[in-house]
Amino acid sequence: MALEIERRFLVCGEAWRPLVRWTRALQQGYLAGSADGLTLRVRSDGGEGAWLTLKYPAAGIARQEFEYAIPPADAEALLERSGSRLCKARHGLALPDGDWVLDVFSGDNAPLVIAEVELEQADQAISIPAWCSQEITGLGQFSNAALAQRPFASWAPVEQQPWLEALQLSAGAGPGAGCSS
Repeated sequence: MALEIERRFLVCGEAWRPLVRWTRALQQGYLAGSADGLTLRVRSDGGEGAWLTLKYPAAGIARQEFEYAIPPADAEALLERSGSRLCKARHGLALPDGDWVLDVFSGDNAPLVIAEVELEQADQAISIPAWCSQEITGLGQFSNAALAQRPFASWAPVEQQPWLEALQLSAGAGPGAGCSS
């Protein structure tokens, strides 16, 4: 059993770009999900990597996660059968205090940019970069499963506005507009 312990943040600006170690274009499809937070996800990087993941509901910032490599052709078939999907560019970052990745969402989830840090312990101290504008750990509407089912573009303007303000963005502006880089 794997335990995923992570914190998540909305990202403002482009100051993270010099920290990128690697980049992958990801497609994710959700095959099953429940109101209590159980999800079954398929993920493909469009090349050699494909995974099937079962995630259980979070208890605080930790949750059980089971992930298995699958053949890319199987992932493509499962993606075609998934009820909801999303696309994003995932960047691995060279930062201390945990395993940091940053997701730049495309399509109906743009202009969202979300950083995640996987931790060894729930109470682990971390240095939060200045470009992390708002912590969203535990906010269900920002989970990848929720964004696949109900993309940011479909949120009512009154729902979007506080988050766009937190990012110092105006509707329709790209990431980093008005942010200090």
